[in-house]
Amino acid sequence: MSHSRRHFLTQQAFGLSGLALNWLLSQDAAHAAPAKPTLEKPTYDLTPKSPRREPQAKAMISMFMQGGPSHIDLFDPKPELEKHHLQNFSGEIKYDNAAEASAKVFASPWKFSKHGECGMELSELLPELGGVADDICLIRSMHTGVNNHGQSINALNTGRIQAGRPALGSWMTYGLGSESQNLPAFVVLTDPTGLPVLGVENWQNGWLPSLYQGTVVRPQEPRILNLDPPPQFAGTPQERMLSYLGSINRRHLDERSGEHDLSARIQSYELAARMQIAAKEALDLSKETEATHKLYGLDNPETRDYGSRCLIARRLIERGVRFVQLHTGNQTWDHHGNIEKSLPAVCRKTDRGSAALIRDLKQRGMLDSTLVHWGGEMGRLPVIQNEKNIGRDHNTYGFSMWLAGGGINGGQVFGATDEFGHRAVENVVNHFDYHATLLHLFGLSPEQVEFSRPTGTGSLLDGQEGRIVAEILRRGVPAA
Repeated sequence: MSHSRRHFLTQQAFGLSGLALNWLLSQDAAHAAPAKPTLEKPTYDLTPKSPRREPQAKAMISMFMQGGPSHIDLFDPKPELEKHHLQNFSGEIKYDNAAEASAKVFASPWKFSKHGECGMELSELLPELGGVADDICLIRSMHTGVNNHGQSINALNTGRIQAGRPALGSWMTYGLGSESQNLPAFVVLTDPTGLPVLGVENWQNGWLPSLYQGTVVRPQEPRILNLDPPPQFAGTPQERMLSYLGSINRRHLDERSGEHDLSARIQSYELAARMQIAAKEALDLSKETEATHKLYGLDNPETRDYGSRCLIARRLIERGVRFVQLHTGNQTWDHHGNIEKSLPAVCRKTDRGSAALIRDLKQRGMLDSTLVHWGGEMGRLPVIQNEKNIGRDHNTYGFSMWLAGGGINGGQVFGATDEFGHRAVENVVNHFDYHATLLHLFGLSPEQVEFSRPTGTGSLLDGQEGRIVAEILRRGVPAA
């Protein structure tokens, strides 16, 4: 008597040998990744979730300056550089590009001055940021310690230098869901010049369910493709079709409980239908006043693009989106050469919109609940790279970024690099300290955003002892 392959597999699955095999596999899994038994399979969605503590921040906008803004030309004035300009650097430096390396110290060509009541020293390249100095916390002691773009991006955006992990926005939406069910929870605003280094990996969901990956909004119209249905299906025909499709999808999912990707895909399709109205309205900048357009620099071709994306970020957060990330283009801030022309150009493009976002959020009463981040994955070295076309090489051992709103104490400079701006030496803030502080501001504990995997439990901190940087928190915000 012959048996089909399907018959054989069925018999093995339900026979003694199949049971024995399953038992052995389960024992191996238990040794590899012990887990607590659950009575029912977990479900994943984007409905709002309550953190364990009262949050200071409810949403976040991250302006990621990919490439590595030169902190010693923008945020961290160093008189010693001027004293030793064009002399050989006496300390130890790790170059990323040894072929073009030089030991000659290069002082910043730009002047620094004090801003705001706090007296924060900033470069003349950032005049608009100087106007909101009392609202930002400038961290001058960031550190990842990996002198490569991709690895340092991963460290700041996913928690570790390894590839394939969930992005920061994915973790936030996994832990908190979204206040809006008509817009994506995690939105990415890309640059018209191209994607950043690592491309779509910057907003990937990694091993979290695909429901938590970032949704890209294009830098130019149409900002979201295929949003409108064909004319013959608009209105009632589409509503009836979607209702019928929804009932089929739910029945299909009920028969396959625990299929996270299937559930995520169904929710994505349903969200797409709801976005037809909500996304159009959120992305329509014509509804903003002329004064707001001018505030963000939409009246100036040089600042219009970045200012538009900053304004869209505010409109999305205002409508319940949890996490918005703005990216500059590939290597925009990576000034290995021609820094004296290239750095002023990118500052002119981004400075106005970045500062306008702070002003606008504040005047609308949104800054206290919205955490704003500005920074890249590294800074630059204090010595010359490429003497024929002067630039600066990578530096991940000490660099600057700033935060505002969402429980952060504005008008403050925190941490310091050495006298040449090479290494963080005072109140060092590692990437995992930054992440621990973010979770704290959102009322989340590291354990609250853990995710069980076959290989073990994964998390943003992933076993790293992240310190909550209590010194930068607004007075009255608990540090633990």
